[in-house]
Amino acid sequence: MNFGRHRRAEEPEINLIAFIDVLLVILIFLMLSTTYSRFTELQLNLPAADADAMRERPGEIVVAVASDGRVMLDRRPVDGRSVEVLAAALRSAAGGRADTVLIISADALATHQSVVNVLDAARRAGLARLSFAAQTGQGQGQAAR
Repeated sequence: MNFGRHRRAEEPEINLIAFIDVLLVILIFLMLSTTYSRFTELQLNLPAADADAMRERPGEIVVAVASDGRVMLDRRPVDGRSVEVLAAALRSAAGGRADTVLIISADALATHQSVVNVLDAARRAGLARLSFAAQTGQGQGQAAR
């Protein structure tokens, strides 16, 4: 029989100083190992949407790409969807002028391949100045350069 006093078990305590030291070491490690490199930025000239009506300019060709892949060149449909047919139509529309600006107005649901075909046809036709049309506002349906 043990008639002595019962000792209460010591409650464990959390050593906060060691905990803070470990957190400080982790913070210093993360600060030193993090790289603060800037990503290279692309310099883009984005088209600005303007509410004014589009003006017809003789040095511009407007190519519209529908959601199903049909292509219209200056509001006239192009027969065929191949790159060669598009390049021939662009060459004849440009009339041999090298300063002609090609404006591509693609539907939001048009496939990337349709737009890439127009870009490839423009390269084959020798048209280097390209622009993409932007919509003036949500649901207005008018395209501007």
